[in-house]
Formats: sequence, C-alpha cells, structure tokens
Amino acid sequence: MAERLVPADKSIIVACDVASIHEFDRLLQETAPVLGISAYKIGFELALQYGLPSLIQHVKFHSNAKIIYDHQKAGNDIPEIGVRFARVCAESKVDEVILFPFAGPKTQEFWTKACQDKGLKVLTGGHMTHEGFSEDDGGYINAAAPYHIYLLATRLGVTDFVVPGNKPELVQLYLKYLQGCLNHDATAKSKITLYSPGFIKQGGEISEMAKVAGEKWHAIVGRAIYGAKDIRAAAELMTSQIK
Repeated sequence: MAERLVPADKSIIVACDVASIHEFDRLLQETAPVLGISAYKIGFELALQYGLPSLIQHVKFHSNAKIIYDHQKAGNDIPEIGVRFARVCAESKVDEVILFPFAGPKTQEFWTKACQDKGLKVLTGGHMTHEGFSEDDGGYINAAAPYHIYLLATRLGVTDFVVPGNKPELVQLYLKYLQGCLNHDATAKSKITLYSPGFIKQGGEISEMAKVAGEKWHAIVGRAIYGAKDIRAAAELMTSQIK
C-alpha cells in the first residue's frame, strides 16, 4: 500500500484557482508559513497558461507542501489517454492527481492504474458540489453512480476520496460505505482519507464537516483564502477551524 499523501490527519489544502502567475506567487508566499496547510491543489487554468513543471517549481520555491493536480475532471476520456495524462503529471513532479471517472469502470480502472504505475497517488471523486449534479437534483448522474465509483476505487487500492464539503449528510453515508467496502482489509480501512471542496462560497462549514468526516480528513479551500483581503489571516482562520 502506498504511503499517505498528507502525513497530518487533518489539514487545509489550498485550491490555487487564480488567474495569473503573480496571484499564484502571492498566494504561495502568504500561505506557506501557515501551520496546518499541507498541500496545494493546482487546476487546469494555471496549468494551461504556464505549464505544470513551471508551477511545481514555484511551489517548491516557497514550500515543501505536497502538490495535487486537478484537471477538472480527469478520468473521462478513452482509457489510452490516461497513460499520457499520467506520464505528463509524473514528469512534472506532481504528488497526486484527482480523478472523477464518470465515463465508466473501464476508463476508471485504466486511468487509475496508469497513474499508480507512474508513482502518482490517486484521489478519486464521485460526487460534485454544484447544484444540478445528481439526477434527484435535476442533473444527469444517477444517485448510485458515486457508490459504484468509490467501490471500484477501493478494489484498485485507492484509499483517498473526494466528497462534497457542502453536503455533510452525504459525507457520512459515503464514509460508512467506504469503511464497509474495506472491512476485509483492516490496514486499508484505517487509511481511508476524505478530501472535501465546496466550503464557504458553496455553503460548506469546515467546523461542521470536521464532526462527520472521520479521523483523516482534509478541507480543500479556494476562494475563501485567495479571494480574501488578508490571505494569510484567512488561511490561519481556516486552519484553526480544522482542529
């Protein structure tokens, strides 16, 4: 079993969804000294403009935190593309990638294994935070789909999962389900770690989620930090709530 991405049981992961390299550097400079920030999540906007290798160097200049790449939403193209995706991420020195494999089990398995073969830790998501996602909320995705995605992920050796930070009632259900999926493997079960986006701007409360998300849980926070007038103060407030 691969080592855990983040050594701490609970932390803040900064979602770096800013528009320019100058904003990115300022965000890194202001948050790097804050205890309780364990990783930076880079999305497609910065990656397409500046390239992953360059962005990774910027992070490493400021911090030794882990780096997560979120292609928003990777894992939905034909299986073979997963190999190319994994190669680029690995060569760029990314630590972990986020997959939201809605395109079916064959694609999910192929992309997951391709990333694992390149030494990348896979973080699997199955339920997004926005309105109109699930079928019962006017969306396209059947309510059973996240459970199928999470089940296959556990069978592929994944122990890190993205769950919606603005839906604590679902997080409780998903955590219990994941624990049930891994009942046969006590070691893997003990490593289950949840990651939640959707806080503050999408209605999620960090202190409330901390009560239901289990012993190993990390809040992914973006605009509430990088959009604040005082970025460092906002980051310190977020990390105080995770405790």
